[in-house]
Amino acid sequence: MKAKFICHKDFENLKPVNVFQKENLGPINFTHPKELLNRHTLFRRSFFADNVENATIKITADDYFKLYINGKFVMQGPPPSYPNAYFYMEKDVSKFLKKGKNVIAVITYYQGLINRVWVSGDLRSMLYLDLKVNGKTILVSDENFKVSTHTGYENVGITGYDTQVLEGYNSNAKEIDFYKLNFNDKNWENACVYKNADYKLIKSPIEPIAIYKQPFKTKMVNNGVMFLDFGYESAGTLTITAKGNKGDEITIYYSEELENGRIKHDMRCNCNYVDKWWLSGKKDKLIQFDYKAFRYAEIIIPNGVEILSVFKNVRHYPFKNQSKFKTKNQKLKQVLNLCRNTVKYGAQEVFVDCPTREKGQYLGDLCVSGRAHAVLTKSTTLIKKCFKDFCNSSFICKGLMAVSTSSFNQEIADYSLLTSALALWIYNQDGDVEFLNYAYPYLKNQLNYFKAYLNKAFLLEGVGEKWNMVDWPENLRDNYSFPITRPIGKGVHNVINAHFIGFLKAFDKISQILGKKSSGLTKKAENSFITAFLNKQTNLFTDGADKTHSSVHSNVLPLLFEIGTNDKKVKQSIINFICDKKLTSMGVYMSYFALAGLVKAGKTRLAVELATDENAWLNMIKEGATTTFEAWGKDQKWNTSLFHPWATAPTIIFENSKNVY
Repeated sequence: MKAKFICHKDFENLKPVNVFQKENLGPINFTHPKELLNRHTLFRRSFFADNVENATIKITADDYFKLYINGKFVMQGPPPSYPNAYFYMEKDVSKFLKKGKNVIAVITYYQGLINRVWVSGDLRSMLYLDLKVNGKTILVSDENFKVSTHTGYENVGITGYDTQVLEGYNSNAKEIDFYKLNFNDKNWENACVYKNADYKLIKSPIEPIAIYKQPFKTKMVNNGVMFLDFGYESAGTLTITAKGNKGDEITIYYSEELENGRIKHDMRCNCNYVDKWWLSGKKDKLIQFDYKAFRYAEIIIPNGVEILSVFKNVRHYPFKNQSKFKTKNQKLKQVLNLCRNTVKYGAQEVFVDCPTREKGQYLGDLCVSGRAHAVLTKSTTLIKKCFKDFCNSSFICKGLMAVSTSSFNQEIADYSLLTSALALWIYNQDGDVEFLNYAYPYLKNQLNYFKAYLNKAFLLEGVGEKWNMVDWPENLRDNYSFPITRPIGKGVHNVINAHFIGFLKAFDKISQILGKKSSGLTKKAENSFITAFLNKQTNLFTDGADKTHSSVHSNVLPLLFEIGTNDKKVKQSIINFICDKKLTSMGVYMSYFALAGLVKAGKTRLAVELATDENAWLNMIKEGATTTFEAWGKDQKWNTSLFHPWATAPTIIFENSKNVY
């Protein structure tokens, strides 16, 4: 028996849409069929097993699945991935099987939106599985599976950046018990083989997501409104049991913060979380499919409806804190505890930018939150997997994408130039030469990509195909004087070239470790950088070649990458400049490079002082943070996320016994 990619008949003959168009070419010219959006497809199959020892399932789906065996939830996945390197998951399911008749049930989800979450909107939908007992296949996905569309899930809105379909759940749907052992599927159709499947399957190197109940406090704020406080923000779903009349409508609101004693469900991060639930008149159970990130919830209860139970299923990548770092500095302890919670609850199957409005994986975020996760867990498994996700984006652009394993294609030059240092950092944690050998050809392709933008002085100029970001948000660029237009204008500017030199230096070290040729560009680019940007009167680097303004951003990176800092006057001027400006003159993203540069320069005490400044992470805590914000305060950005793991730099800087960059 050989497993097949199976689907509902509505997808059987559809040809995949190429959603991987480079960002500078604009959106793809394709109108998605409305009837295929937000599709929850159900698959069931009964089978017999004589032996249930050493039972292993290999399973994947597009976009996502939740697996049940004999009525018990088993796992969900896969991690988001591209069709040319599509993840399947493998798990021992012996404890879920029994001798004799068994039933396997799977709900798959095809969202159909172009966003950062999945590779969706491409008309690819399928299920693939292979079940082995003692190494012998006893069940595969094929036309013998029964299939149906789950009619209980309704689209009641889209929120975020087309990130998520808000769920309406109708307990009157005839499919609500699809996963149960004795559910009657005799009227379901047989599955179809997805004729245009173009997947290259690879085994997921990471564990399935961890899911467990999160404690909470509850109260009735007035008649018909149940208020829930889970104590801290996390990602997850609600499970509610209720009893009422047929057709009774329950509304559920979610939020990250309170406003005038009630939840602020129209969240500042551009999400408005509102779900609906319609009762059947019996004892009903709400089972949500897609996760949200929230701390608070309110359940609006109609007259005559009784809420019997409620809990939150928190989800994150399995986490065990292995850090032994201790400090007597109470302010630093507060900051590190905030960062640890963010790393724990923020990491999903990918390192999400934020688990609210985007739910996608950005390369710049990976360089901070990925490192922080590896430092705390003493494991490089997840960060390596996510690094390879970005390598897999090279089929779209050799210079790599800013966001990976999704159908939303965005390119940021600053982020692409972080990869060689990240690969070297990972190697320095675990000494895995095989990983470096994997990364090297992708890094070399990146080098060749950026070499096409070098001017005669070996400086990058006009990298217009990718966004030159400098820092985010815009109002925390310390008045960076070179105009950051999209595409970028004529002339050379500091930050992109400093990142390029950082890329070259790490690339040369990797080449040396692997016995490869160096780039041959580092000294040339470094000398030209100093000539172009160093103001000899101030001993600071300027933003542009006209040498009229020095932002903190134009000096943080030269300190970190040791560009021109063999001159002690330049080095000290930069250190003084950063300490005078403080971290709040830059975004939380750039603060990582600032702290790393100070520690590398032997100024750890100064780094601690900046990290414990009352206007930095301590200000987040003062404003009620249980996870790090996207900016130093809620109002510093018009759409600030209050759950943003890219702000966890102190974990890397102060809890790492090895290199900080």
